[in-house]
Amino acid sequence: MRKDLPQVLQQSLGSLPAEPGCYLFRAADGAVVYVGKARSLRSRVRSYFQRSSQHPPRLAAMVGEVRDLEFIVTETEVAALVLENNLIKTHRPRYNVLLRDDKNFPYLKLTIGDEFPRVVLVRRPRQDGQLYYGPFLPASHARRTLRMIPRFFQVANCHLRFDGKQRPCLYYHLDQCLAPCAGKAPAEEYRERVEQARLFLEGRDRELSERLRAKMQQASNTQHYERAARYRDMLRSLEKLAERQPMTSVRLEAIDFWAEFREGEQAAVEVFRMREGRVIGRREFTFAEAPPAESLYDEILPQFYSVEDPPPEIVLPRLPLERELLEAFLRQRLGQRVTLKAPSRGERRRFLDLVARNAKLAFQARFRAPHRHGVQMLEELRDVLGLDEVPFRIEGFDVSHLGGTEPRASMVVFEGGRPKKADYRVYRVRSASAGDDYQAMREVVARRYARLAREGKRLPDLVLIDGGRGQLAAARQAVADAGVADLTLIALAKREEELFLEGRGEPILLGRSDPALHLVQQIRDEAHRFAVRQHRRARSRATFQSALTTIPGIGSLTARRLLEQFGSVDGVKQASTEALARAIGPAKARAIRRALDADDK
Repeated sequence: MRKDLPQVLQQSLGSLPAEPGCYLFRAADGAVVYVGKARSLRSRVRSYFQRSSQHPPRLAAMVGEVRDLEFIVTETEVAALVLENNLIKTHRPRYNVLLRDDKNFPYLKLTIGDEFPRVVLVRRPRQDGQLYYGPFLPASHARRTLRMIPRFFQVANCHLRFDGKQRPCLYYHLDQCLAPCAGKAPAEEYRERVEQARLFLEGRDRELSERLRAKMQQASNTQHYERAARYRDMLRSLEKLAERQPMTSVRLEAIDFWAEFREGEQAAVEVFRMREGRVIGRREFTFAEAPPAESLYDEILPQFYSVEDPPPEIVLPRLPLERELLEAFLRQRLGQRVTLKAPSRGERRRFLDLVARNAKLAFQARFRAPHRHGVQMLEELRDVLGLDEVPFRIEGFDVSHLGGTEPRASMVVFEGGRPKKADYRVYRVRSASAGDDYQAMREVVARRYARLAREGKRLPDLVLIDGGRGQLAAARQAVADAGVADLTLIALAKREEELFLEGRGEPILLGRSDPALHLVQQIRDEAHRFAVRQHRRARSRATFQSALTTIPGIGSLTARRLLEQFGSVDGVKQASTEALARAIGPAKARAIRRALDADDK
């Protein structure tokens, strides 16, 4: 045992029992940096601190941070496995391998808990009582499926409020939505359409086809031929989709197939979940620093199946090192025997190879793509801010002036992590006194969201203010005055790149390489650039007009026309008299030429 260990740690190592249980390593600040399980706590934990231990760099760094430990004794090794997963989810230690969904590919969410459910595109499933389908690879399949929902089933896929006060949109007039937003959707009929959409998304094509065929016959008998034609088109589309579904089998009934693709420490793991002879879903996980190949499934299977129900059979490319322990754990979860298998040939092996090819695609999309997708930055930002959903639409504000003159405020919009310049707005600050940035921010934010509330338009998921705590307080007062106090606001200060959140005393300091910081910096910088540009344009226009409107016979309209034509006073000076005459007429051209030539003498 090493002699250079802290006294407290040496005492803890000396008191370890030779029994099964879990151990927690703590750093100097008391934070849990690693959680593990052991058949014998004494042997396993003390092995980290032997002089002869040769650890990989990551493990050596972890051991170097440990200043204390605590342990929990359990009755059996299976109980230690269960406890280990609970402790990892509670403490989220940075040196544990955390099983996280890959975020590249979208899901479709059916809000089954709402009075009028809708189908929307999301990037990550959550345990919120709603139904999720996916992920879709490539993402275009999700968008194509999303467009089919209103076309075939007349179920909404928008983000409007279903309060009965909206004006029906074009989908209603195209007979592709029952318009619950306008109060026109009969509740019973809408529920029936939702159930049809649910069968479609769950792949229960046979049951859905029987229902649609009955509806088509009923519509035809009652001479509703357009409705019957819609059901006919739906049936044809379902038949084409069924032809493209190769992942079915009569004999493979309830099995999970796992496979991975790795290069060095990076890895992507794929699981296909087969039920009743067909694949009903799949999950993807990626690791920048994956566990060793031989122990990969020992670490990730307990985490996955502590949340999901296991099937009676799980197929893997190789058997875990602790197969018996995992099977005992899974038997407790399912209530019956669960078998882990690693076939070398046959139908299961061929299907396992297909899963491995999908894992390779996931690996390439995650680690070999030329850039990080905007949605990944958005999900990082959601986690940093503790939001319930990804902030898809973010609006950013900034104010620009020079000594209080010609103040302008900008509002830029990012959707999906990318600028949406068609929605940019510029505001002339009206009420704020010269140089009062707080009042200027309060004014433009209030004007923006009072108008959105008045017109019933969609509010952003997040509002970013360029500034610090003072600007954030001014914006919060503004949205409260506008009657939209439930908006989420943050502020980003330039000096230390501090992120201020409402209700949080201390600002958040993100790492310079953090994707969430890069996103908010990009939005902040774009708002600043747009505000400065509009301010300079206004100042240039004012200077230009003041230089020309002092000339007898030249008014503001003529000055504006010259500005559009020649761009600046220097441009007017350099223009010939003929060019000026073509723009504003011969008489005014001669007057401007005389005045400007006199100023140059």
